[in-house]
Amino acid sequence: MALSDIVSRISVALGLGLIAAATGTAASAQTFPDRSITMVVPFAAGGSTDVVARIVAQKMSEDLGQQVIVQNVAGAGGNLGADSVARAAPDGYTILMGTVATHALNPLILKSTPYDAEKDFAPVSLLVVVPNVLVVNPELPAKNVQELIALLKADPDKYSYASSGNGTPLHLSGELFKSMAGVDMQHIPYKGAGPALNDVIGNQVPIMFDNLPSSSSHIKAGTLRALAVTTAERAPSFPDIPTIAESGIPGYETYTWNALFAPANTPADVITRLNASANKALTDPAVAGRMKEFSATIVGSTPEELGAHVKAELAKWKPVVDGAHIQME
Repeated sequence: MALSDIVSRISVALGLGLIAAATGTAASAQTFPDRSITMVVPFAAGGSTDVVARIVAQKMSEDLGQQVIVQNVAGAGGNLGADSVARAAPDGYTILMGTVATHALNPLILKSTPYDAEKDFAPVSLLVVVPNVLVVNPELPAKNVQELIALLKADPDKYSYASSGNGTPLHLSGELFKSMAGVDMQHIPYKGAGPALNDVIGNQVPIMFDNLPSSSSHIKAGTLRALAVTTAERAPSFPDIPTIAESGIPGYETYTWNALFAPANTPADVITRLNASANKALTDPAVAGRMKEFSATIVGSTPEELGAHVKAELAKWKPVVDGAHIQME
């Protein structure tokens, strides 16, 4: 599902969710929740997924009248935390802050996952999307995407690009770029975005795909040159940076996303209550301001739209993973 299509539905999705919250449905929704809710973040504290979770959890706590407690269950690229929710009781008291990694890339890249990304979860709401960005060291003689493509085609074996690790959304953003632009460059995986950024700034590796929030301060300082963002629309926080699609690769679009999931078989009325509360949190001006600070675009969706989004992401990334021959234990 294209980001533009998702965002265009936000008012409808939020309106329906708030109506459902106001009217209530069955008895279980009227009494839910009667104790605290655990929101599992399948990554370490401090990352963008953790930040989104804590912002949303605080507002959901206020709306639901019970604490929504963020619990970090990191490991195995997000699989440990996701699996813990898939195996939890389907009562709405354990929910997952899922990502493109847990629900699209890991199932395609890993030889086996302990859960089924579609069958083992009940979608709640697609919350936000975060752009990635194509950055280069300022000494690289490429001021835009077309100049970069020309450099790569002129000397296919000369250039490499960094990412935060094998099989990450940023790695796959680079592989999709190579495929759609018809170019080649060697992938250099790092253990996290920080070390990769250091080497790009130091010109050990000239090119990188990164999350926009983690590169933003370096872009503003001039230690990195941003060529384009990876979303279909320009990022509101950097309106002067063009998109890759408008820079000569139409149809290119990647981004990181965060969404809420519950275990499969969670009652529909409980899902409706969680959806309404999460979407209500997204309408809060303070939440909108915090999200904008790190370039996240607020979405908000129905459970059905999130389910369709997961299907679309799996379909989009499968040929990229297969074409790059990415397979991990």
